[in-house]
Amino acid sequence: MTTLENRPNTALLVVDVQNGVVAGAHERDAVVANVGSLVERARRDGVPVVWVQHHSEELARGSDDWRIVPELTPGDAEPLVEKTYGDSFEDTTLEPVLSGLGVGRLVVVGAQTDACIRSTLHGALVRGYDATLVSDAHTTEDLSAWGAPPPDQVIAHTNLYWTHQTAPGRTAGTVETKAVEFGGTS
Repeated sequence: MTTLENRPNTALLVVDVQNGVVAGAHERDAVVANVGSLVERARRDGVPVVWVQHHSEELARGSDDWRIVPELTPGDAEPLVEKTYGDSFEDTTLEPVLSGLGVGRLVVVGAQTDACIRSTLHGALVRGYDATLVSDAHTTEDLSAWGAPPPDQVIAHTNLYWTHQTAPGRTAGTVETKAVEFGGTS
């Protein structure tokens, strides 16, 4: 149902699953395992896996914190998009990469729920993509010392509101890892 023409394909978008981003994240190991199982399933089903990697002062290119977690290894032929803003589309090569793959539907996983995941989901929807959030494959750190709710509540709230997100001609929603259906590529 994407509003993007000639974009029948689905991609798994893995956002910022980097050492420095998920080191202190809520249920880190379970989330990384779920992301890993989705990466394997996407590869098996012939669905593109697109990796997004943030860099900043705190996540300097080439540093250990900047690297993708050791449990996950991007494939040599899988696109890796570098970003400096929360929205993975903003000032990056993500749109041309997805266009080249004929992708109009994204299955989104990664970190941080309350920053880059939310920004990327909204960025996708306003750009015409269908965007599905995998409810048990995204996470965030505990920012309650700065007034945020505890991470389990941040995750639950994001899952709740994305389940009911709508836009003309586009679909959104959430699904658990075990229920993800990629639909393959055409």
